[in-house]
Amino acid sequence: MPDTTTLRADLFVLFERLGIKTRTHEHQAVFTVAESQHVKDSIPGGHTKNLFLKDKKGRLFLVVALGSAVIDLKRLHETIGASGRLSFGSGELLEEVWGVKPGSVTPFGAIADTEGRVAVVLDAAMMEHEVLNYHPLENTATTSIGRDDLVTFLTATGHTPVIVRVSA
Repeated sequence: MPDTTTLRADLFVLFERLGIKTRTHEHQAVFTVAESQHVKDSIPGGHTKNLFLKDKKGRLFLVVALGSAVIDLKRLHETIGASGRLSFGSGELLEEVWGVKPGSVTPFGAIADTEGRVAVVLDAAMMEHEVLNYHPLENTATTSIGRDDLVTFLTATGHTPVIVRVSA
């Protein structure tokens, strides 16, 4: 797996190749939704959380929703078609498959998953926002992207997302 700096450079090259316009804001590292409040206050658009999950058969999922979304993890498997209840994937698995460390989880990690091991699920409520914000593979920045451009990016990486309501 390439290092995060190389992946981040590749990410922006891919955005340019796909004609996707983004805006990136550098800031201090943030590790949780709560810690990122000061970032949210200064950047317009939907701010998000990302759940890296696995089911009992070992299938991997990235569930992406608004940071304020309430998600029932005990029933989420029914909504997204997982086999049985979901648990969080380990930090080691996250780094191996998605190319990021815990605290930097982002749908942009799809660029590192060249084997297509992770199914991406986008919350329908989040997709109501025209602009969405994610870490560009490192939690020291936030990149704003149009919702349609997010889908274009994910599809180009072989991760055509499932858009379904996962939040209460």
